[in-house]
Amino acid sequence: MTTTHDVYSPSFMTGDEFHIPTFRLLQQDGTLHEGAAAPDLDQQKALKIYQAMLITRVLDERMMAAQRQGRLSFYMQCTGEEAAVIGATAALDDADMIMAQYREQGALVYRGFSYDEFMNQLFGNELDYGKGRQMPIHYGSRKLHYMTISSPLATQIPQATGYAYGQKLAGEGHCTITFFGEGAASEGDFHAALNMASVHKVPVIFFCRNNGYAISTPASEQFAADGIAPRAFGYRMHVIRVDGNDVLAVYQATQEARRMAVEQNQPVLIEAMTYRLAAHSSSDDPSGYRSRKEEEAWREKDPLLRMQRWLYDLGWWSEEEEKSWQESLRREVLETMKRAEKRPPPPLESLVTDVYADVTPALQRQLDALKTHIRKHPDAYPKGAQSLDPDVKAAGSELPSGDEQGGA
Repeated sequence: MTTTHDVYSPSFMTGDEFHIPTFRLLQQDGTLHEGAAAPDLDQQKALKIYQAMLITRVLDERMMAAQRQGRLSFYMQCTGEEAAVIGATAALDDADMIMAQYREQGALVYRGFSYDEFMNQLFGNELDYGKGRQMPIHYGSRKLHYMTISSPLATQIPQATGYAYGQKLAGEGHCTITFFGEGAASEGDFHAALNMASVHKVPVIFFCRNNGYAISTPASEQFAADGIAPRAFGYRMHVIRVDGNDVLAVYQATQEARRMAVEQNQPVLIEAMTYRLAAHSSSDDPSGYRSRKEEEAWREKDPLLRMQRWLYDLGWWSEEEEKSWQESLRREVLETMKRAEKRPPPPLESLVTDVYADVTPALQRQLDALKTHIRKHPDAYPKGAQSLDPDVKAAGSELPSGDEQGGA
């Protein structure tokens, strides 16, 4: 049986026949594009979005400085991508699940993660939810529906599909959003996740932050097609490309994507075109692979300035409020950091908890061996490793004092 789409001679296609436009609302001067209409966003929510963007920027600045001072081992910034992350988060229900990569701290800021919670994780102290088991910036929050971050690239993408399948079965009207970079979209996990989501029709939003570089590899060396968005067609998936520095466009696009995901059980791919204004991480030097001229061109497209100008024009924010807020934020972040870095590390016993209901004999033997090792070499370990472990402390009368050990 033939259809009207059948042909009777070879006719090859490359995909060049299609071009996916970029959805935009807000110009860099803070005014709307001609013919564009702002989404339904009241002053209270607009300010919450902007203030979350501002907090994220200040947090990143201060913590990168702390890393350079040797107070923190590692850090990654969201700088330049705040509109993409926070605009999308604001369009969700607070009970929707977020599965992030490692540059989405702005999503946690928007949902109410405190400065203390950020700092406790970054320093891995006794109040860290992960008990010091993760690298810095690997946040997680059960109460805020933010899945703990995994270091391996792209693993969260198929996990998001699976979690969303569970949400579909539960029928409570929630969805999952997963954030990732265009570099992560080169992993097989990306394709497996999109295929499974389309086949099983699950409420998941795949949000790609296309910032142009997979660490140092430019997009031109990663893929030949027109970005990530066209890949959705291979899975019969809804897709939209959006200006990732335009917080209003990101918000409206994600709002509509969520509606399709929840009401129709349709997965959606969003590609946000943005730029990483900072280095990939505190271990990276971007001057080795991109020009200062390119960076400056994108700095003029700063998403914070764009939204700030829009708020100024509406009379919802002022230069005085901006200055006061920035000064207050910097002071509060610094004070919180000083408190967090003074807190002791997690108890030694926590190394073997939270996996099994009861500590297994094998794990107990390993812990006992570790305690013996610490007793023999106390000067090689932080003072907290002993003082927080009652067994080590009880057996530690023969140990020299902290001063004799050279301190902590």
